[in-house]
Amino acid sequence: MNTCTMSDFMRRAWQAGTAIPGFNVPYLPMMAPIVQALRDTRCFGLIMVARPEWMKFQSKGIREVYEEYQRVKDTRCTRLHLDHVPVIDEDGLRVDYMADLGLAVELGYHSIMVDGSRLSLEENIAATKKVVDMAHAGGIPVEAELGAVMGHEEGPLPPYDELFESGKGFTDPQEALRFVRETGVDWLSVAVGSVHGAISAARKSEKKVEARLSIERLDALQALVNVPMVLHGGSGIRKACVLEAIRHGIAKINVGTAIRQPYEALMGESVAKAQEAAYAATVQAVREELELENSVDKIYVGG
Repeated sequence: MNTCTMSDFMRRAWQAGTAIPGFNVPYLPMMAPIVQALRDTRCFGLIMVARPEWMKFQSKGIREVYEEYQRVKDTRCTRLHLDHVPVIDEDGLRVDYMADLGLAVELGYHSIMVDGSRLSLEENIAATKKVVDMAHAGGIPVEAELGAVMGHEEGPLPPYDELFESGKGFTDPQEALRFVRETGVDWLSVAVGSVHGAISAARKSEKKVEARLSIERLDALQALVNVPMVLHGGSGIRKACVLEAIRHGIAKINVGTAIRQPYEALMGESVAKAQEAAYAATVQAVREELELENSVDKIYVGG
């Protein structure tokens, strides 16, 4: 049994100039084909669930995702991550985030994420530090977010070019330095141009805007922040930008929309056909969009 922690795997990816893709599971039957796709492409990846996926989709909950993972897991190429548990959610409501994150640690998730990005800097630091202290006591690494990766909110986004050119919501390097020092967080999700896929019922089937990334901002962050960085909203970004971002400090890339929408398009016809679509979309993401086939050889050593 490999005794490396998820923190070790992330550090290896970061130091090797590669990345670990994280695949969000809004429907439990998607998990098995995603694991199979990672096995077949020999790609080390994370199976992930975020709070919106059990609140607004059909992943049911933290425990149900954990149980399904135990049923289908392949520890050679996968680990389980609790993604986005916000302190304030996309509807502006306070969340009992410590209860959700504490349950994940208790069950045995390999890493967790607290999202305090809707808070002030001081409040985000305080909330994240509280989670880090709890999780580290159990040997579990923590991801947090600084800056505003938009897309989950209700209503249309402002024009993308306007958002990108203004740098609105981009992670500030000096704030990031303070944030990492004061929280002790293991990985930092940064805002450098990506957007989340919409999750509202009215917009969840929309095609994502083609995003790009500020490599200049990534370099400024990497120069100050000595932790692996994470890119949320990984679907729909120009491929050249994604590959360049990996070379400039991004060690984890979240993928949701690119595998969810093909599954949803066929799930009314049959679960089996929807699973085939999720498998094909995951393989395509690994091989063609992210070029991470055979990454397990760089990340998983021994065991």
